[in-house]
Amino acid sequence: MKKIYLLASLSLLAQPLLAQRTLIHCGNLFDGVGNSFQPQMTVVVDGNKISAVEKGYSQPTGQDRVVDMKNKTVLPGLIDMHVHLENQTRRGGTIDEFTLNPADVAYRAGQYAKTTLLAGFTTVRDLGGTGVNVSLRNAINAGLVDGPRVLTVGKSIATTGGHADPTNGYRKNIMGDPGPEDGVINGPEDARKAVRQRYKDGSDLIKITATGGVLSNAKDGSGAQFTEEEVKAVVDAAKDYGFPVAAHAHGAEGMKRAIRAGVQTIEHGTLMDDEAIELFKKYGTYYVPTIIAGKTVADSARHFGYYPALVTPKALAVGPKLQATFAKAYKAGVKIAFGTDAGVFIHGYNAKEFEYMVEAGMPPLEALKSALMTNARLLGMDTQIGSIEKGKFADLIAVDENPAQNIKTLQAVRFVMKDGKVYKQ
Repeated sequence: MKKIYLLASLSLLAQPLLAQRTLIHCGNLFDGVGNSFQPQMTVVVDGNKISAVEKGYSQPTGQDRVVDMKNKTVLPGLIDMHVHLENQTRRGGTIDEFTLNPADVAYRAGQYAKTTLLAGFTTVRDLGGTGVNVSLRNAINAGLVDGPRVLTVGKSIATTGGHADPTNGYRKNIMGDPGPEDGVINGPEDARKAVRQRYKDGSDLIKITATGGVLSNAKDGSGAQFTEEEVKAVVDAAKDYGFPVAAHAHGAEGMKRAIRAGVQTIEHGTLMDDEAIELFKKYGTYYVPTIIAGKTVADSARHFGYYPALVTPKALAVGPKLQATFAKAYKAGVKIAFGTDAGVFIHGYNAKEFEYMVEAGMPPLEALKSALMTNARLLGMDTQIGSIEKGKFADLIAVDENPAQNIKTLQAVRFVMKDGKVYKQ
């Protein structure tokens, strides 16, 4: 008799559950396509996709669930093109490289990913870590960890002593001579091998550190660190594997070499000059400003001992310039993509970047759209994310106010749905 009951139970479990639609009643809806906010709308979610966008408050039938956002503004999930989910700034954090095991990094990364998602960012581009970020992406995709949809470079590619050389600042007996497997190259052949290694590791795209950086434990933060031939070798190999290429660059010469070689985006761009601006426009390269990162490192550097001695003067010199550079680039007609460098500041504050962009002269809706369809197109995912349209993934957020009137409202997201699942309400 017990066996019969067990079989009956298993038979019931095997039957498909009744499909449940979710009706989201939106007081105001910004779909990310036009420039207007539509009052009293319903977004119909079926599974993980948007099945309809309807005028008025549609009435539920059968098993439909209703999410009441009648006093909120509903928007597409936001996209951040520059985060680092493996780490987060803290005083004296350099020691973590010597004390944290990959498992320690993974547990922290899981928490940072969840924080990012709850802040309204449903898709991110992770631009460099140890490779734990690849496993984090896989865990999120498998439903084991709550986090945004992640596209990751795995490990950034540097030259010896460059910004992403993982042993900068180490004592000599443990410094070694990292090579392409570790993301360190010298010459075109190394460059091609490093790209192929990233493919083998499971990366989604490539990032190079075309100039020195602020937070690497090395003296120069602006000089070019790749030859143009090396960048070209990276880009050519990346094309073979279907990888876009992002380039960290502060100094003008390094970013010019990267743009001419064909990278998709320049990150930071702090010291771009007029010639660099013309190259941005000529090649259609996108600029990812990360203004909040510049402000954060400058503020942190004023606290004694927050950064190593080599880092502090770079942070104080470079950080304060980013907002003015953004203003100049935007006014000149450079294409802008939204990105923050989260991890350089505390995760979850990504939307502060919108405020700084608006302060520097970009209209609120234009700043918002830079984190929607602009980024979706750059990721090659514009048929899946970036707007609220039938057939796209059900990535939606809600805020209290109209961001066209108060951009700061994006810093207090009240509702988050990703892939049809509600994570915050």
